[in-house]
Amino acid sequence: MDIIKKLCTEFSISENRITNIVTLLDDGNTVPFIARYRKEMTGSCDDQTLREIFERLTYLRNLEKRKEEVSSSIEEQGKMTDEIKRSLEIAETLASVEDIYRPFKQKRKTRASVAKEKGLEPLAECIFSFSKKGLDLNVEALKYVDEEKGVLTPEDALSGASDIIAEQISDSPEARRLLKDLIEKRGLISSVSKTEDDSVYAMYYDYKEPVSKIPSHRILAMNRGENEGILKVSLVIDENEALRILYHLFIKEGFSQTEFCKEAAKDSYSRLIFPSLEREIRSALTEKADEQAIKMFGSNLKPLLMQPPIKNKTVLAVDPAYRTGCKLAVVDKNSRVLFTGVIYPTPPQSKTEESEKKVLELIDRYKIDCISIGNGTASKESEIFIANTIKKASRPVSYMVVNEAGASVYSASKLGAEEFPDFDVSVRSAVSIARRLQDPLSELVKIEPRSIGVGQYQHDVPQAELSMSLSNVVEDCVNAVGVDLNTASVSLLKYISGITSATAKNIVAYREENGGFKKRAELKKVKGLGPKAFTQCAGFLRIPRGEEPLDNTGVHPESYDAARKLLTLFKKTEADIENGTAKGLCDAIKEKGAAGVAETCGVGVPTLSDIAKELEKPGRDIRDDLPAPNLRTDVMDINDLKEGMTLTGTVRNVIDFGVFVDIGVHQDGLVHISQICNRFIKHPSEVLKVGDVVKVKVLSVDGNKKRISLTMKDV
Repeated sequence: MDIIKKLCTEFSISENRITNIVTLLDDGNTVPFIARYRKEMTGSCDDQTLREIFERLTYLRNLEKRKEEVSSSIEEQGKMTDEIKRSLEIAETLASVEDIYRPFKQKRKTRASVAKEKGLEPLAECIFSFSKKGLDLNVEALKYVDEEKGVLTPEDALSGASDIIAEQISDSPEARRLLKDLIEKRGLISSVSKTEDDSVYAMYYDYKEPVSKIPSHRILAMNRGENEGILKVSLVIDENEALRILYHLFIKEGFSQTEFCKEAAKDSYSRLIFPSLEREIRSALTEKADEQAIKMFGSNLKPLLMQPPIKNKTVLAVDPAYRTGCKLAVVDKNSRVLFTGVIYPTPPQSKTEESEKKVLELIDRYKIDCISIGNGTASKESEIFIANTIKKASRPVSYMVVNEAGASVYSASKLGAEEFPDFDVSVRSAVSIARRLQDPLSELVKIEPRSIGVGQYQHDVPQAELSMSLSNVVEDCVNAVGVDLNTASVSLLKYISGITSATAKNIVAYREENGGFKKRAELKKVKGLGPKAFTQCAGFLRIPRGEEPLDNTGVHPESYDAARKLLTLFKKTEADIENGTAKGLCDAIKEKGAAGVAETCGVGVPTLSDIAKELEKPGRDIRDDLPAPNLRTDVMDINDLKEGMTLTGTVRNVIDFGVFVDIGVHQDGLVHISQICNRFIKHPSEVLKVGDVVKVKVLSVDGNKKRISLTMKDV
């Protein structure tokens, strides 16, 4: 297999660029670096496409390696044929390679292998070859009766021969391929209840759906119900259709052994083939569902991480609770903790007046701009309290309910203890809730991505794959934004291209010992950070107010000469970068002709464009161009909702069958996929992402079950 050409076809990318991408990856370059600084070589491939190419490249290389292993094994057995060689060459999946290898694989002890040990293989061959018409099975079987071998009767001999024939049929790649195709196209996946009790799986108590159409979230739901012992899940197919395929492949009519061989084929199907294919197909369905779920987690996580920060605001955080009270933390515009405390506005203490007085005092003392409320236990009551309190404040104050998923994980972590050794666990959680509003990305990188809680069935999918996928999303986001080299935490730095956890710690140690970095070039003095790592990371690290103005941009040091040539060409200086007076470069380049300017500067057009954008906005944060968070000044209750009411909300989660929208009543409302827009969509992610601010209309409200149904149609 020509892997390069296959990748070209699958991704519709030229051979030259695919070759470049593979070479860059093989040389140890990170995806963020390639996506940002090697656009000329890749045709400006984005990070997602590059990761998909890398995953597919890895799979195809593993496929070729397995083909070689299987081929060598069959050769060693002296059983290789031109047909097998051809089958291996054209095999496109690991599963198909294993099907080819199945007849040659050393098996554990089976009924067929036992029969072969008793010398019954020639009898099976004689019967299954259909070479003799009028073959008397009993007479032929009598020849193999051998008391020493445990073959006591002709019936024993025929039973063993049947087992050998059944296994031979089961090992046929062609039979397995055709039957698998039959099940995938015409089979049903079925679930039945193992209990009479009501449960969340009630809709699956007597359920069937075509294998070819069942969506991923239902596969995962059935699997979970099965694992919890509530459901029995199986595949269903018309056995007669399956047997017709086997008869067509292996059975010849009009022979004395025809019925005997049909019975062997039936046994092969029911005992060997179908159970094996059922496991294989269910495993494939689960794998596909896992992939979809993991992809959905990533799609949801990215906009959450990329939420615009609330800059230059002093924030009061409220970590809600009942019995233990609401923990407070005041964090200034530089994320320094100014105050921590506790109030008791919620039951059972319900010290509303005392709590109100305290909050108003903090608003005045610290000039609070915004209040961040965690969305956990007692969130609704706390939100109502805050909304009523800020109406009495002497200065304008808004609030936002923040997703606190993972905050408790961080607060109890080693990192949380290192950052705030003198704070109680609950207080650390309040600080995290404040900082999530100020800079979601910087705070959320401290938490295991899978603990953030966006998606479905996050505990059911393979955890290693989930962690890898979500870590890749975090890496892409951190590198897209860039970080301040002199303030970034170890948690943030370790996601920068080319920087390991150990190197991140060394960077922090260096700046503590030397009073911070004055130039990017100083990175070369950091222990463990060699030339390769410097090349990978330098462009993503910023130094505001450093000795080199270009160090506060996304311009890579390798392109500094090009940047200076560009400035000179349009009569600008590095001082213009610092002063913010280098604007108009993009328009000037367009007017003069990008190709000519790029040639003059010694770079490609994509790199030139990136350099110009960076020079126009030094230290720019791409998140600033995104819609701002939806801050509130009041609150509603679910009982206030009426059918037909139009509201503005924020998308909190995107799942296979719809989206959940925060409309300010604590309980998120569901917009089913059928209610998202007037045209047909395969998945909600085609239209919406986490963080989107949307207008919705209330379809129905079930106060008892706390279910809110919403629509976005005709709103």
